Amino acid sequence: MGQQDLWEVVSVEEIHEIRKRRRTLQETMNFMAALSAGIEPILGRGANSMTMSAGRNLGRKFSENAAKTDDLLTAIEEVRRVLEQNHCLWGFEPFKPNGQQDLVTVNENGEAQMLLVFRDCMIRQALFRFGHPQQGSLCNMMYGFFAGALETIMGRKARLEIKHAGENACLKVLTIAA
Repeated sequence: MGQQDLWEVVSVEEIHEIRKRRRTLQETMNFMAALSAGIEPILGRGANSMTMSAGRNLGRKFSENAAKTDDLLTAIEEVRRVLEQNHCLWGFEPFKPNGQQDLVTVNENGEAQMLLVFRDCMIRQALFRFGHPQQGSLCNMMYGFFAGALETIMGRKARLEIKHAGENACLKVLTIAA
C-alpha cells in the first residue's frame, strides 16, 4: 500500500485525532524537557542515574509479556513492537557503516554490539524546542527504557550509549552482555 493509498483509507477525523494525540504527547515531552533541565542542576550527576533507572524499570514493565528471544535482530523488532503497542513514537533502525561486514559485531569483551540510528525522537524535538542540550537525564531515561526492554526480551544485560547526537538523528551503540 503506497502513501497515497494510506491517506485514502484514513478519514479526516482520524487524521485530526492522530494530530491531537501527537500534540498532547509533544506537550508532555516539552514538560519533561523543562523538568529535566530543572532537576539536573539540583541533583547533578545523580539525575542521570535516577532517570536511567526509571527508564529501565519502565522498559522491563512494558516488555513483561513480550516474546523472548536470543536473536538480537528479532529482539530489536520486539522492542519496536512494544513501543508501538504502548503508543511510543521513537523511530530507530539498525545501521551498518560502509566497510563493516555484519550488522552485529563482537567487541573485545565478547559482547554483541550493534549501531542503531534514532530518527523520529520526541525527546530530541522537545529538547531542541527549549534549547536544552542532548545527552542529559531525559535521553538517559529513554536509553534505560530501551535497555530494560531488551534485558527482559533477551535475558541479558544491555547498554545503549550515544556515539553521536545530532539535530536530525542520533547514532547509538547497543551492547548486549555475553
